Amino acid sequence: MVFVVFLLAVPAVLLALITWQVVAGGPLLGVDREVEHALLHPDRLSQLLADLGQVQIAVPVLLAVLVHTAWRGRATGADQWWRAPLAAAVTMALVPALVVPLKAWTARPGTAVMPPGTGYFPSGHAATAAVAYGAAALVLLPWLRTPAARRTVVAVCVALVLGASFGLVRRGYHWPLDVVASWCLASVLLSALWRLVSGLGRSRRRRCSGTASPRTGPS
Repeated sequence: MVFVVFLLAVPAVLLALITWQVVAGGPLLGVDREVEHALLHPDRLSQLLADLGQVQIAVPVLLAVLVHTAWRGRATGADQWWRAPLAAAVTMALVPALVVPLKAWTARPGTAVMPPGTGYFPSGHAATAAVAYGAAALVLLPWLRTPAARRTVVAVCVALVLGASFGLVRRGYHWPLDVVASWCLASVLLSALWRLVSGLGRSRRRRCSGTASPRTGPS
């Protein structure tokens, strides 16, 4: 429980601090501009990477995983097979519900390559990528039998999130702090989802071990 609270509290505090710096025009914005200037290079590769955070790409990946795991859960007779996919879908739906008000409140301008306007903090595309790919991995992991398969799924998830985030900054769609803030927000949401999914996984393993042998008596 302490570890879960830590996972929730640390990114929430970091998000609050970064948001305060953006709203107050703090010194961290100077570092943000320097990093953006060093990384900015709008090219074809950066555009392709940034596209990984589009709703039209990330959300269908999540939906495919949710349908697959829900089908497997129902086919194997798992108790409450619908809870993890439903929780992941709700987590995804929370992204725009949280990001849009933050964009309106902070009213941060875009980078030099973006047209005049505000509403760039935090990055909706970075949050979409982190939550969609992260939630897909969390829901899928309990169904994977080997450590190698689990490591592969986690590695692919991390690569997709980092690729989309790097592309957004390098293409100039967002400042680095916009992306980091989205990571913090996604960490809070995914930590809560992980708590639920891991609890369901432990319950399923306990039921399986309790019914593995007919000689198993009452505890």
